[in-house]
Amino acid sequence: MQLIGMLDSPYVRRVAVSLQLLGLAFEHRSISVFSTFEQFHQINPVVKAPSLVCDDGEVLMDSTLILEYAEGLAATGKSLIPTGATERQHALRLTGLALAACEKSVQIVYERNLRPAEKLHQPWVSRVTGQLLAACDALESELLRQPLAVTRESINQAGVTTAVAWYFMQAMLPEVVSAANYPALHDFSAHAEQLPEFQAAPHGASTYRR
Repeated sequence: MQLIGMLDSPYVRRVAVSLQLLGLAFEHRSISVFSTFEQFHQINPVVKAPSLVCDDGEVLMDSTLILEYAEGLAATGKSLIPTGATERQHALRLTGLALAACEKSVQIVYERNLRPAEKLHQPWVSRVTGQLLAACDALESELLRQPLAVTRESINQAGVTTAVAWYFMQAMLPEVVSAANYPALHDFSAHAEQLPEFQAAPHGASTYRR
């Protein structure tokens, strides 16, 4: 399998970390949807990161769908999704909140970096920022109420996505999402970033190496 996309994307990075935790071998190609658009286009004409080139050449896209596929490939007993109904429901809630935080963060970054300053629509930015902070508030409350596991053997998809989302926010929007306001999120992410699977796929322009 080939994972296509840069690790500065939280969506690409959650897949890279998750594939490792699931024990699935893959090659990572750090190709940008911006600076190497044409190269990406040759692999996936939709140019959506992450893309996953399966062993038979078929291309999947969207991090959640890629991870659903990966769960089916993992060895028996390996999964990042809790099996119990209550635990699964809670993990899906946290994953949804973390993905919402990713989405709103990316929207703000794109608004700032891609739109000319004179065309920036502040009411839209304010609305998206409110949604981002609401997701962070909810995640912080959930972690204070019920801390997430953070070992190689116990971390689940909610933990992976939450940690990746938090690191992305702090790398790209630290002045919007203040670490001082979210100590539980900050501590959880700091511990997750020490895991080998996170360190092998660091946020940025580097390429994952086994």
